[in-house]
Amino acid sequence: MTDEKPNGKKKFTMPHIYVILFTLITIGVIATYFVPAGSYERETVDGVEMIIPDTYGGVEQTPVGFMEYMTAVPRGVIATIEIIFGIMAIGALFKIVEDAGIIRLIINYLSRTFSNKGLLIIPTVMIPLAIFVSVTGNIESSLIFLPALLPLFLKLGFDRMTAAATTLVATVTGFAVALTAPANLGTAQAIAELPLYSGMGYRMIILTVMLIVGILFVLRYAHKVKKSPERTLQTNNVPDSEFITDDGTEQSKADLRTKIATAVFVLSFGGMFYGVLAYGWYFTELAGFYLFAGIISGLVAGMGPSRIAESINDGIRKILLGSLIVGVARAISIVLEDGQILDTVVYGISVMIGAIPENLVPVMMMVAQGLLNFLIPSGSGQAAATMPIMIGVVDITEMTRQNAVLAFQFGDGFSNIFYPTSGYFMAALVIAKIQYTDWLKFIWPFLIMVYGLGAVALVIAHLIEWGPF
Repeated sequence: MTDEKPNGKKKFTMPHIYVILFTLITIGVIATYFVPAGSYERETVDGVEMIIPDTYGGVEQTPVGFMEYMTAVPRGVIATIEIIFGIMAIGALFKIVEDAGIIRLIINYLSRTFSNKGLLIIPTVMIPLAIFVSVTGNIESSLIFLPALLPLFLKLGFDRMTAAATTLVATVTGFAVALTAPANLGTAQAIAELPLYSGMGYRMIILTVMLIVGILFVLRYAHKVKKSPERTLQTNNVPDSEFITDDGTEQSKADLRTKIATAVFVLSFGGMFYGVLAYGWYFTELAGFYLFAGIISGLVAGMGPSRIAESINDGIRKILLGSLIVGVARAISIVLEDGQILDTVVYGISVMIGAIPENLVPVMMMVAQGLLNFLIPSGSGQAAATMPIMIGVVDITEMTRQNAVLAFQFGDGFSNIFYPTSGYFMAALVIAKIQYTDWLKFIWPFLIMVYGLGAVALVIAHLIEWGPF
C-alpha cells in the first residue's frame, strides 16, 4: 500500500494485518498445485498423534479448491475458538476492572512507587513473567498482562513499544527455554523417550543468560526513549488517552469498596496460577476464570449487573480484532494440510539436516524448527509433527536426544514473536497498537543475539554429550 508524500512521491505503508495473512493463505493455496504431495504414517501414543519415521511417501496431488480456500478462515476460527474466546474474555475482564476504578488504583500506586526509578519496572515485570511461562508454558499470558501494563508504562514516560517488549520478550524467553512447560517441552521429551522435564539444570543456566540479555535489551531501548521520546520506533501516532483513563483521582481518595475490589482482583490471580500449575488449565478454564473474576470484582466495587454487562461488551469489542487474528493465522496451516504438502515440507527439512556435517546438526535442527514454526505455530503440534523425524536424524549421529529437544525449543520458541502466523503475538501488537514493521525494526537485534546464544548452547551441549539428566 502507498500514501502520498508532500513532494508527490508515494511511500510504502504496511498493509492491514488481515491483508498480510490472506496473502499468506493464498500463497499456501498456490503452493498446493506445485509442491509434491506426500504423507507420513502416524500412530497415537498416550493421546498424541505422532509421525512414524521413515514412512514418508508420495500421494496423489490434492490441490486446494475454491471451496476449501473460501472456508479456510472459518475452519481456522473453529480450530482455535477456545483461544479466541479466551482472548475476548481477557478484554472483558480488563474493561470491567478499568470501569470499576481498579486499574487506575493499581497504576497510581505503581507509578508513584517507580516514579523516580522507572526503569526498575522492567526487570520487576520480566523476571517473574518469564519464570511463570517457563514453568507453565502459558505464553499467551502476555495477553493478560499487556493491557494492564500499557497505562502504567505510559504514565512512567515510556512508549507502547516498551510495554509490549517487556511482556513479549519475557514470555517468549520463558517459553523457548521452558523448565517444565507440559505442552511443548513435555510433549517433545515424551516423544524422545526422555525422563519428563530432565536436563533442567542446563536449561536453567541458559534461561538465566537469555533473560538477562532480554532485560538489558529492553532497558537500553526504554532508557533511550524516555530520555528522547522522538527516538521511538513507533510510526503510528496513537494518543496515550486511548490507554490511560486517569481522571486525576489519587489512591488516597479511592473509596473502600474499590480498594477491597482491587484486593479481590489481585488475589484472584493466585487462584489462576494454582489452576494452571495444579490442574493444567487452558483457555476454556481460563476464559471462565477471566469472566468470573471480572464479574466478582465489579460487583464488589459497586458496579451493577447491567453496567458489568456493558463493560463486557465494550471489552470484547476493543479486543475483537486481536482475537480473530488467531483464527485467520491458523488458516495457513489448514490449507497446507488440505493440499497434503505439510508433511512434504517436514520431510524435505529432515533430508537437509541429514546432509550436513555432524557438528552442525544441532544448529541446523534449531533453524529447521524455526522455519517449521511458520507453518505449525502450535508448540505441542510442532513437537508431535517433527520430533519423531528429528529423533530419527539424531539417532544416526552422535547428537543426544536431549539436545534435539533443546533445538526444538529454541527454534519453535523465539520465532513466536517474529512470524505473523503467531496468533497471540499479532494479537498483542493489535492491543498495543503497534505496526508489524515497527516491531520488526525493534526486535531483530534481540533475535540475532538469542539465536546466536542458542547456537552456542547447542554446540556446547553436543560437545559435552548432554544426556537425560
